[in-house]
Amino acid sequence: MNKGNKTNIELTENRVFEKSVFGSENPLCGVYEECRFLGCGFTSAELSGITFRNCTFEGCDFSLAKMKNLSLQEVLFRECKLLGVQFGECRTFLLELRFESCMMKLTTFLKLSLKETVFKNCDLQEADFTEADLTGASFAGSDLLKALFHHTNLEKADFRTAFNYSINPEANRLRKARFALPGVVGLLDTYGIEIE
Repeated sequence: MNKGNKTNIELTENRVFEKSVFGSENPLCGVYEECRFLGCGFTSAELSGITFRNCTFEGCDFSLAKMKNLSLQEVLFRECKLLGVQFGECRTFLLELRFESCMMKLTTFLKLSLKETVFKNCDLQEADFTEADLTGASFAGSDLLKALFHHTNLEKADFRTAFNYSINPEANRLRKARFALPGVVGLLDTYGIEIE
């Protein structure tokens, strides 16, 4: 098999991959459907042109993985390390993601449609959501310290148990977004006022 062949449409179904390391020595190719990846390593892996459909990743490390033209359809990431991953490079067709207890510092979601996406108990410090559509998204229990929201649609998003966020109401759409006290103070940071 030619490792450089990114048009490979080989289908892998209902498989469990445990503690495998994927990269130039062990590349992924084709379509993976209903597969589970447990404790696998994808650090700096080239994932271009691959499709994951209805797959679960648990305890995997995707730090700095290259996701250009990667297709993620109904994918769950649980307790994964996703440092510096640029989800904005993924294919947008049928993109559907869910994150639970993931380390996602410096991750970017630039211009993605992520309606009703769940980020549960995630570390999203310095994540970039610029121009993303997060309508109805949930950030339950997630740390959003220095996360960037600019021209982001946050209508009906749930921030009630999220913390450390700073969101400029004038630069983002917040209609019917849900917040709880005292976290709502994060909406006033841009004004430089002191609240006691």
